[in-house]
Amino acid sequence: MALEAEGLTRALGDRIVVDDVHLRVPPGRVHALLGPNGSGKTTIVRMLATLLRPTAGRARVRGFDVVHDATQVLDTGQS
Repeated sequence: MALEAEGLTRALGDRIVVDDVHLRVPPGRVHALLGPNGSGKTTIVRMLATLLRPTAGRARVRGFDVVHDATQVLDTGQS
């Protein structure tokens, strides 16, 4: 998988802003995150881009964990 998220969750204090997201995107595919303002789209992208740490769950980009392998995630796609 190019991108996988399992149970991805983000809380800010006692407020859960992203709750239990599951996502699988195969290589060569394009997916969109659609939803109203405040639904967590930007927070999901920030977690996948290693800019925010998930509170729970895990995510991988090209097999690299966004928390434990952040440097490799950021190097993904570089020539």
